[in-house]
Amino acid sequence: MKFAALLQYTPDKKKIGEVRPKHRQYIQDLLSKGQLVLAGPFTDDSGALLVYEVEDEAQARRCVEDDPFHRSGVFVHCELKPWKAVMCNRSLMPDGFPG
Repeated sequence: MKFAALLQYTPDKKKIGEVRPKHRQYIQDLLSKGQLVLAGPFTDDSGALLVYEVEDEAQARRCVEDDPFHRSGVFVHCELKPWKAVMCNRSLMPDGFPG
């Protein structure tokens, strides 16, 4: 089951920059395990959208809570919603996009 996480970041850009390498390694690990569909920050660095492939909402919440951004206080708000992929124009996605 897919869950979209709309995440809001702290305005502390220094903290975001310091923790970002650990966060990116964490989401790369989720991707390798088949638990991440897509991820990316908003262009103003106010937050991000991540879509998880998990068993249930509890597992999606664990994915958020185990993220170094969450553990360090970068995530200040998270909204999780079940999500269904219907269409995707892969030609508009960045190089290396899964699928």
